[in-house]
Amino acid sequence: MQISKYMLANERDALWGLTVTTIGYEEIGPNDPYPTRGHADGYYFELQKGRVLPEYQLLYIIEGEGVFHSRNVKEAPLKEGDFFLLFPGEWHSYHPTGKQGWKKYWIGFKGQNIDDRVRAQFLSPTKPIYHVGYSAEIVALYKQAYAAALEEAAYSQQLMAGIVNHLIGMMYSLERNIQLKSRNQTHVEMISKARLRIRESLESPLTIQQVAEEMGVSYSNFRKLFKEHTGLSPATYQQDLRLQRAKELLSTTDMSIKEIAYRLDFESPDYFSAKFKLKTGRKPSELRNQ
Repeated sequence: MQISKYMLANERDALWGLTVTTIGYEEIGPNDPYPTRGHADGYYFELQKGRVLPEYQLLYIIEGEGVFHSRNVKEAPLKEGDFFLLFPGEWHSYHPTGKQGWKKYWIGFKGQNIDDRVRAQFLSPTKPIYHVGYSAEIVALYKQAYAAALEEAAYSQQLMAGIVNHLIGMMYSLERNIQLKSRNQTHVEMISKARLRIRESLESPLTIQQVAEEMGVSYSNFRKLFKEHTGLSPATYQQDLRLQRAKELLSTTDMSIKEIAYRLDFESPDYFSAKFKLKTGRKPSELRNQ
């Protein structure tokens, strides 16, 4: 069984940065032929020959298992709860295996938004498979996108683009969090506690060295683990939160810039102003005047 919808996008939609081309659901039984018929021109493929698409597709297996091949991946197993991402211009082939077949959703898309992420190496044809496990929330997002495609209301492309970005964000984040937890759950809990400790102490002279001591690890090890989990050094994390808090104080209180600087434990008002402008592009006085 297969249900699918192919979408059109106008030039204005393309300026949004991401447009959806196709979305659907496929259910393959144990003895069903594969690939299924009914695809639009350019989408159907033979297993041995494979295919090359002019777009990205994000597929999610909710039951069953299979195998994936591409120009960059010789052969890789697929199982329930796996995403796999197809790239434009990248040869690939895939099919279900085992006795039960599979059930999967897919959504196709293209645009500058996703091209930029590939160029920045967030996503790559060398790593097309993401192991995130079964998620009812992911299934609900695919269903929401399919309902929007069927309705085809005004500006449905922008709605579906948002769903695609949500799916990609979940795929990317979930797998990395699973990997981090599998390495050492203790480290994950420690960094979560450290982040909370820093957040709750923005208006105190708490140092990162003190946080490391409280967590029971050396400063160098703490800094390494913190950056691995958050993408930021703990000092940068603390300073960015303080600058964020400074924006709130400038906007909602009558405190002077000098008072705010010392309240948030900056070395001096001048140092605070320099860091604030570097982060926001404006001086504290400019924000206050606004």
